[in-house]
Amino acid sequence: MARGPQRDRGGRDREERDSEFTDKLVHINRVAKVVKGGKRFGFAALVVVGDLKGRVGFGHGKAREVPEAIRKATEGAKRNLLRVPLRDARTLHHDSVGRHGSGKVILRSAPAGTGIIAGGAMRAVFEMVGVQDIVAKSMGSTNPYNVVRATFDALKAQENPRAVAARRNKKVSDIVSRRRDGSAIEAGADA
Repeated sequence: MARGPQRDRGGRDREERDSEFTDKLVHINRVAKVVKGGKRFGFAALVVVGDLKGRVGFGHGKAREVPEAIRKATEGAKRNLLRVPLRDARTLHHDSVGRHGSGKVILRSAPAGTGIIAGGAMRAVFEMVGVQDIVAKSMGSTNPYNVVRATFDALKAQENPRAVAARRNKKVSDIVSRRRDGSAIEAGADA
């Protein structure tokens, strides 16, 4: 049953929207319920989807079969997407810290050629966002659900220099200074 703004006419625009996203299975969990006839298994899937251009979302789905759990998780991920501003379409604009529960992540922008230096759950998120150069550290909880949620918390804190300049009634050049290697970095941050 279609509800809200996601209602589509004939299904064509939904297919076009679905085709632009790539999904990645981060974690699958199997649980067993012991019943009279034996064990009844259930599966939970954690999926990250993204368009590789700055939009990303994650979802969680549960079902008796693995493919159904993955399908539910993918649909949930497409429903709550986050737009992340990227610098030069390859890295973040500034460093940020995210928390969820006892999980904490630190994200640092990196120069070109660094690659994605991050653990499994975070790596999936960065690949789906389209980040090519980043250094990330996960501390505390190693639960993939907490790590992904903490990573999204850190990505929500990302701001575009244009938006900051507009909010502060300044020019972008006042907000962004020049680094020694020629790339831009925010004024006041460590080089």
